[in-house]
Amino acid sequence: MSSLTVHVPLAIRRRGGRKRVVAPEGAPGVTVLSCRADPALVKALARGFRYSKLLDQGRYASISEMAAAEKIDRGYLGRLLQLTLLAPDIVEAILDGRQPEGVTLVGLMEGVPVGWVEQRGRFRGAAQLSCRGGSMRL
Repeated sequence: MSSLTVHVPLAIRRRGGRKRVVAPEGAPGVTVLSCRADPALVKALARGFRYSKLLDQGRYASISEMAAAEKIDRGYLGRLLQLTLLAPDIVEAILDGRQPEGVTLVGLMEGVPVGWVEQRGRFRGAAQLSCRGGSMRL
């Protein structure tokens, strides 16, 4: 009895909390995945920009005052506000569901580099994937 080994080139990618099987570049055929933004990440971005707007409008005098009024932890509020410092192309990629695997809410809440060049270096690949008509071509 002889054995047969079959090698299938593929990668498993996590997108929006779901795992997807993706064929490597140059493989015959095109793998099409539906583009879905990570709801938790999008919600955190929206909250961060909302809180930033409230501060800019002068509705609250400080982060501490806002945290007390909104009944959330001051540190959490500060981390949400840091999300507003993301480079526009990274924000767009997140909203389109094109963020690289390393861009997660947990990772972003740990801290974001202030400079956009540093962010792009840390989150390499944010603009590499394109989304058209509700699907992503790899």
